[in-house]
Amino acid sequence: MDEKKSCLVIHGVGEDGERFRPSDWIERISASVARFGGDRRLRYDARVLPVVIDGERCLYVSPELAHDAPQLYNHIVAFAAANRLRVEQGACRQAAA
Repeated sequence: MDEKKSCLVIHGVGEDGERFRPSDWIERISASVARFGGDRRLRYDARVLPVVIDGERCLYVSPELAHDAPQLYNHIVAFAAANRLRVEQGACRQAAA
């Protein structure tokens, strides 16, 4: 993925600074579009990645998802808005190996 693209970064905390529950919501969303590889390990989709930023669990959502799977993109954005999660723009990153 191109590092210069701007992804949505959805933080695991709300606008009020409180941690969002359930705490595994990032993994649930990421796993919903992940696939198992030949080695039976879960491979995250490069367009929806769980990441840790400064010790905080976050979800990267690539702008490519809006084009490739607009319903999923809209669902994730609506989920973040409905739960008042902190959302910002950030550079896209690759999944950790």
